[in-house]
Amino acid sequence: MKPALIVLVAWMFAEGQKGEGVPGVTIAFLLYVVAVALLLVEPDVGQTVLITIAFGAAFWMAGVPMSWVMALGGTAIAGLASTYFVFQHVASRVDRFFSHDKTLDTHQVDRAAEAIAAGGFFGRGPGEGIMKREVPDMHTDFIYSASAEEYGLWFSLILILLFMFLTLRGLFKAMRLSDPFEQVAAAGLFVLVGMQAFINVAVNLDLMPTKGMTLPFISYGGSSMLASALTLGMALALTRRRPGAYAPAGRKADRLA
Repeated sequence: MKPALIVLVAWMFAEGQKGEGVPGVTIAFLLYVVAVALLLVEPDVGQTVLITIAFGAAFWMAGVPMSWVMALGGTAIAGLASTYFVFQHVASRVDRFFSHDKTLDTHQVDRAAEAIAAGGFFGRGPGEGIMKREVPDMHTDFIYSASAEEYGLWFSLILILLFMFLTLRGLFKAMRLSDPFEQVAAAGLFVLVGMQAFINVAVNLDLMPTKGMTLPFISYGGSSMLASALTLGMALALTRRRPGAYAPAGRKADRLA
């Protein structure tokens, strides 16, 4: 649903910009609301946050007024804050994150920190990690910590740099595309992958509350691998080199001005 939503809302934004009477922005927001509603029914707040960030990036890339972008950001922040009072598991995770009360269950986060520390610079060695035997989700949500224990800091830094390069390089290529639909869709898809990796690593480093989100192409799970492959496959299809896909530098500057 995530890559399909981004491509559809990008299409609607592009159609709305043509001025042919298509209510593109309205349809895009309706699609976003339906997707968020389905996720919150589960409930899955983590994926809701991810989709909201990617939708916001597409919204901004579509060239809408900054006041609209700020209004969307304010609404998203208010909605995220309200989940603390609506969903008990969200309140529990936030309380554990901000509290230093030792009676609260922080087993996963504590073991993840121990795994990262135990790995040092070069790691224990492939297959030699011991924390994965103590944390049930080490191979999914906390795969970053498990890999840091076995391969060390150098591997962790390379992994982060690879995701950073992929996202920034993708956004750079997306901004050079000549077609508005392709530009918005590609940017949204690369943001989707980059933010999912960022959230997963941040949770492993105890920089934000746990989300239950996989690390693209690294975490165990066929559905996660398939979704990540579809997302990047669409992004690569939109940014591939072909006649007329990229505007010349001069024309691009004139159009943006």
